[in-house]
Amino acid sequence: MGSLLSSSWADLTRECLIDIFSRLSVEQRWIGPMLVCKTWMNVCHDPLFNTIFDLETRFQSFPESINWWNPEFEDKVDSFLRSVVDWSEGGLTEIRVRHCTDRSLSYAAERCPKLEVLWIKSCPKVTDASMAKIASNCPKLKELDMSYSYGISHVSLVMLGMNCHNLKILKRNLYPRLDPHMPIIIAPLDYLATYPKHANVEAEVIGRHMPQLKQLEFRYTTLTARGLALVCEGCLDLEYMDLYGCISLRSEEITRCTSSLLSLREINKPNFMFPMAILRMSRPDHPRYG
Repeated sequence: MGSLLSSSWADLTRECLIDIFSRLSVEQRWIGPMLVCKTWMNVCHDPLFNTIFDLETRFQSFPESINWWNPEFEDKVDSFLRSVVDWSEGGLTEIRVRHCTDRSLSYAAERCPKLEVLWIKSCPKVTDASMAKIASNCPKLKELDMSYSYGISHVSLVMLGMNCHNLKILKRNLYPRLDPHMPIIIAPLDYLATYPKHANVEAEVIGRHMPQLKQLEFRYTTLTARGLALVCEGCLDLEYMDLYGCISLRSEEITRCTSSLLSLREINKPNFMFPMAILRMSRPDHPRYG
């Protein structure tokens, strides 16, 4: 018994360390075992621990910062994502990140064919270029959140719809336009001015190429009754829709368009008391735009 009590942690086998570290969260491993010694760090690099890369909880634990929008911060996020991709040896199935760029996302797409969940919220440097690689190389994709990433257009939606037939959840939320009930947005004004205005085009693509969708979030977009009708005609299996902030829609239009969705369980509708003055001011050249 005495020899067991005095044995060193350094003598533990790799199998024992894997069993112990598997009881820790990703963040706990990053700030704990990986910093102890090279042996422990190497164990934390085991592909078993790197099937999920989730920075979203980390981002949520800090106040929004304008510093997240600079190239230096994006480089750090890119470096981190590329490292996890390498450690996963192709086994990465979930990525939840903000402020990455085409560089790291393309790197992941080319090496992680098992990817099923992709969250790339607030990624201004992610464009159709890297999304084309995601669409081509990650056919198992089931969930995509590209909210607040204005460099992604309907072109990506076409490619995703044609190649990712398992996609069930799509989130394409935009920043609110002068909603007085929303907190202050921390983002560069010139970026907010690039607010996508072609929601009906995207809706047409979704309705035509993504009939398997179960959940759709389209908050604060310029969607009108025409676009909503196209989505409802093409995505008959929808169970949940979030249209909050879509101020171009009227209550009776939503009711009419969604009447054919027999599986629809919940719909988050716009605030129909939204001040018309806000609608009039919502244009890129307005000093309060965003």
